[in-house]
Amino acid sequence: MSVSPPPIASLQNALVKKIRKLHHTKYRHQEQLCLLEGTHLVAEAIAASYPLVTVCCTPSWQARYPQMWEQIDRQAHRATIVTDSVMNALATTIQPDGVVAVAPSKPATPIPLPQSGLGLALETVRDPGNLGTIMRSAAAAGVEGLWVSADSADLDHPKVLRASAGAWFRLPLTVSPDLPEVARQCRQQGIPVFATSAQADTTYWEIDWCRPSLVLLGNEGAGLSPELANLADRSIRIPMTNETESLNVALSAALIAYEAYRQRG
Repeated sequence: MSVSPPPIASLQNALVKKIRKLHHTKYRHQEQLCLLEGTHLVAEAIAASYPLVTVCCTPSWQARYPQMWEQIDRQAHRATIVTDSVMNALATTIQPDGVVAVAPSKPATPIPLPQSGLGLALETVRDPGNLGTIMRSAAAAGVEGLWVSADSADLDHPKVLRASAGAWFRLPLTVSPDLPEVARQCRQQGIPVFATSAQADTTYWEIDWCRPSLVLLGNEGAGLSPELANLADRSIRIPMTNETESLNVALSAALIAYEAYRQRG
């Protein structure tokens, strides 16, 4: 009967040092790897049959989730046990729940334009929490695709992945080097393009979202650039009381996505 090796306990271990480098965007891009943190995200990866390079967990986590650990052992290229102190160093969160995984980054491949539903194009959305939350709402509301400008938050940022709550695995998404071109392609194919603007006369309630459409959403503070906004067929706003200056971009995206979902219901 084979004896399991003792948990990795040293921060100088080669595997530990390699995983810790994934906290940095430059290294994630260089290695084309990302870091999945927490039971829920790892479970979502397993459910999606997403490839796992390495999974590390603590002895107490392994004892709590023996069946999941068996699945990980089959699905991951490498599965290993680490001490609590090493887990604290591997994770970017303050209180990790006992498991982290290394997985390949999503390939930067084009996605189809909206065919029957809604697409969202995000320009310079730099907050990882906002970007991940938009992914989560978009997947839940049946959004067909998400285009993200290259100067937005990194799609593989650990906070983006956590905030997406697993939607990262299911939602068609891509980094677009040219969002204006995406808007132009939609218009050429007869797909209406809408720009969000607090000054618009038309509310998002007045739009027929049963048609394929693309909605442009801008930076948390500055909104859409004039170049991109001018490519829209129409501007739309979210009604607010006079006391409210603006809405968080993630909330705006969710409201529009769910109105489209309601209309198609």
